[in-house]
Amino acid sequence: MGGDATRVMNLVLEGSADSDQEELDTLTLQLRERLLELDIDRAELNRSDGAPDGSKPGDVIALGALAVTMAPFALRSVVRLLETWIGHRPVRTVSITIGEDSLELQAVSSGDQRKLIDAFITRQGPTPPPAGEPASGPPPESGGGTAEGA
Repeated sequence: MGGDATRVMNLVLEGSADSDQEELDTLTLQLRERLLELDIDRAELNRSDGAPDGSKPGDVIALGALAVTMAPFALRSVVRLLETWIGHRPVRTVSITIGEDSLELQAVSSGDQRKLIDAFITRQGPTPPPAGEPASGPPPESGGGTAEGA
């Protein structure tokens, strides 16, 4: 994917084994607030496709799910925020999906995870910084493994 068009990144948080739905709701709202501090267009609670009987269509919010709309240049900063954010929260994984491409971040940081993140960002196309701003983060590594969808 290249160009200047905005992208929608879908995020799904999975809590640790002892997390309950209320805690997951709170964590999702906290993550949304952190994302809104970045240079993104929107971060909205994701609507669930399956509504219980008697509810209005579009009224059901999927727990632990956000839709982030952003310009391509913001991708690296959003993924880096997610990577550091889950390391300090009772969140086991954050699944990231853009179109057909997906990545699952885990709370455990490793060199292999860094390579998967860089490969995911690279597959999304060139992400030059906005005019007048320096590039953020290290350049993506070339070569090395591939990331399969989660």
